[in-house]
Amino acid sequence: MSTDGRVKTQETQLTDEEKLEAELAEQARLNSGDWDSVAPGKASRFGPSFLRMIGLLAPYKWVFGLVTLAGAASVVLAVIAPKVLGEATNIVFEGFLSNFLGENPALRGLTQDQAVDALRSQGQDDFANIVSAMQNYAPGAGVDFDALRVVITWVLVIYVVSAVLGWMQGYVINVIMVRTMWRLREQVEAKINRLPLSHFDRVQRGELISRVTNDIDNITQTMQQSLSGALTAILTVVGVLIMMFSISWQLAIVALIALPLMAVIFGIIGPKSQKAFGVQWKKVGRLNARVEESFSGHSLVRVFGREADAQEKFREENEELYQAAFKAQFLSGMIMPSMTFVGSLTYVGIAVLGGLQVASGQLRLGDVQAFIQYSQQFTQPLSELGGMAAVVQSGTASAERVFELLDADEQEPDADDAPVRGGGRGVIEFEHVKFSYAPEHPLITDLSFRVEPGQTVAIVGPTGAGKTTLVNLLMRFYELDGGRILLDGQDIAELSRDDVRSRTGMVLQDPWLFAGTIRENIRYGRESATDDEIVDAAVATRVDRFVRSLPDGYDTMLDEDASNVSAGEKQLITIARAFVAQPAVLILDEATSSVDTRTELLLQHAMAALRQGRTSFVIAHRLSTIRDADLILVMEHGDIVEKGTHEELIGAEGAYYRLYRSQFEQAHDDLVDAGGSENASEEAPTAE
Repeated sequence: MSTDGRVKTQETQLTDEEKLEAELAEQARLNSGDWDSVAPGKASRFGPSFLRMIGLLAPYKWVFGLVTLAGAASVVLAVIAPKVLGEATNIVFEGFLSNFLGENPALRGLTQDQAVDALRSQGQDDFANIVSAMQNYAPGAGVDFDALRVVITWVLVIYVVSAVLGWMQGYVINVIMVRTMWRLREQVEAKINRLPLSHFDRVQRGELISRVTNDIDNITQTMQQSLSGALTAILTVVGVLIMMFSISWQLAIVALIALPLMAVIFGIIGPKSQKAFGVQWKKVGRLNARVEESFSGHSLVRVFGREADAQEKFREENEELYQAAFKAQFLSGMIMPSMTFVGSLTYVGIAVLGGLQVASGQLRLGDVQAFIQYSQQFTQPLSELGGMAAVVQSGTASAERVFELLDADEQEPDADDAPVRGGGRGVIEFEHVKFSYAPEHPLITDLSFRVEPGQTVAIVGPTGAGKTTLVNLLMRFYELDGGRILLDGQDIAELSRDDVRSRTGMVLQDPWLFAGTIRENIRYGRESATDDEIVDAAVATRVDRFVRSLPDGYDTMLDEDASNVSAGEKQLITIARAFVAQPAVLILDEATSSVDTRTELLLQHAMAALRQGRTSFVIAHRLSTIRDADLILVMEHGDIVEKGTHEELIGAEGAYYRLYRSQFEQAHDDLVDAGGSENASEEAPTAE
């Protein structure tokens, strides 16, 4: 077990595809496609995951319904336009035919039926068929430009209105998409705050960041690019089918041959593309984790000269991502060209059969022209849907990863009737506490002690003994497996977490500061703190002495890693932050490990003043810093093996005595190795 008590589980050696399938198989299926019931379930496969992603639009379903009607109207107009435009072709074509008929002496003065019979008697059957299909038979009349002008005007109006409605649909859908993704980010942020710390023990920060940023951005792009286009494409296909059957059912059958062919293409390539995109986004998360790790520990990497090793690991991760991304993009890229090829074959069949039907008089030329336009309108949205399929596959793979985060087990919520104590003296009692990070590895088995207000309790012990775990339990970062912890006589499990933590100030071994001014970082401990209180806390913790030397003083901006101040100064600021919080219980987890010996002595006096009337827990490896503690708890394997004052424990010559001597014997050996005096052993502690 590591120092912080985390248990690292080893992954079985599976391929990325097998791991992805295992993860997806563990998730529950969605059983309903209703928008109001889609959101709660868990993603398992493409269908349920896609439905759940669409279910994110539930709050806007009425607006979405209205804009869908506008889109439908736009599509209806766009579908009608070729039919109207075909009528213009008929007017022009039949006008030229009328001129030809008027110039033929043998056909003058004949009715349409008589002209057809005369042409057939002359052996001109194809021409006779075309004449028989004319709806405006007027030999010598020529082109009716007035009728042509009306038709063209209507076509222009139809296209303009259709374009405006289509623009409105796209605009409103984009607004809905942006707001939906805003809500999703809010949900993810809220979810992260509800997750237990044990979840973050198992997940790398880079992986989590990738899900919150890259995956949500990918979902946004998917829904923005595909949803509006998909609606238009589907409505267009339906409308075009209706118009094609109204013109010629034979040609419509030819056009429909494309559907099963496209379905086969998508059915074969689609699932493979979905799986490939899932692997790709897992690789993105791992690469982000690698980059975040390398940058966070960049100084350490350089200190140990491991730049080449870090670069090699990055190249390996980057190469794996390249291979995964290439496979995903290659598979998805095959869909659009394949469907375009099928559409082209359909277009050829329609052109040949349509020409034969015009020659036989079954169709007018304008109808064939309209049908060819419809065939393009029919195959184009199908091809677009094929292209969108690649985007949707990628977006759904990202959605699965986000939904997995949203479905993660949360910490138990606080009871609605949890009492709000506030204040309090800070009496701490541990009663038969049991805890383990993993059931098969018990850590704390039976721990009991009591701390009175104003007492300082030092917790010592070897690495992995459970020292930090003890304070994590006190802060309710983890829940107990047995026993209870009392704060002023109240079980902390019955109090709200905010109540428990608001009465506790904590300084961690690793200082953490936020981007902002030094004043803002100190005030983070208590937002209501005045500037005078901030300065008083800074003076007490020796922060003021180095802040005054900075050009901007307390308004000095700290960068992302607070690299413009030293490690010791960062720790001093975090201690000042705990000072200004005025907690009832103070926890110092190796709080002075990053400061020099002189500063540590000064902090000892400052913390002694802070501890007046407060219950204090101090975790320290340097036992010289806890000699004055009111109570020292010596922990081994999660249990308290000794407790007492420094003098009592030294006199008992037990675990604490051995630990205390080992530190000074190590210091003596170091001095000898460095050429120090053998008499340094005289400085080692005695039983007194």
